[in-house]
Amino acid sequence: MLLDADESQLVLMDYQQRLLPAMHDGAAMLANAVRLARAAQILGVRCWGTEQNPAKLGPTDAALAPLLGKPVSKMSFSAAEQLASRLRPPAREAQGNARSLPRHLRKPAEPAPPAPAAIVLAGCEAHICVLQTALELLDEEFEVWVVTDACASRTERNRDAAFDRLAGAGCELVTTEMVVFEWLRSAEHPAFRDVQALIK
Repeated sequence: MLLDADESQLVLMDYQQRLLPAMHDGAAMLANAVRLARAAQILGVRCWGTEQNPAKLGPTDAALAPLLGKPVSKMSFSAAEQLASRLRPPAREAQGNARSLPRHLRKPAEPAPPAPAAIVLAGCEAHICVLQTALELLDEEFEVWVVTDACASRTERNRDAAFDRLAGAGCELVTTEMVVFEWLRSAEHPAFRDVQALIK
């Protein structure tokens, strides 16, 4: 099973100015998050950002913020509740019905188009916000792909424990390069050179 850009959405969690300095290998993690966001932008993959308690932890890092748009602000560690409705498109309203028709003669509303099922997820901290969000999104029947080299915790032990638990729960564990090259699929993709330049 490979990732498909047309069926993916990217969620980048809590890359905040006051949180990043405490992360183990935080600079490398942030650089990979920026690569993911730029690749998503080039390939038309919808991208979401979150901020945990921004009054205390500050805004999203300046290198990443312009690529995300307005972040979803949260106080709970999991962002699944705030994100689930955004990740699924709304149901379409019924078309072509006169409101004066009796209900039994009206056409039913069309079901919502299928949402991109693959949620590509990364952020801080792997064992808290990323873990809780991923597990709840799995409960909501999304496929969850956790980008390990774009995740961090304050300690390696917490980060690695999160990855073990996520894999056991059914998340796919991937790296930044795995994601972007699966989104591309071929060196003949029109955006191949632009995306490859993000990796070099």
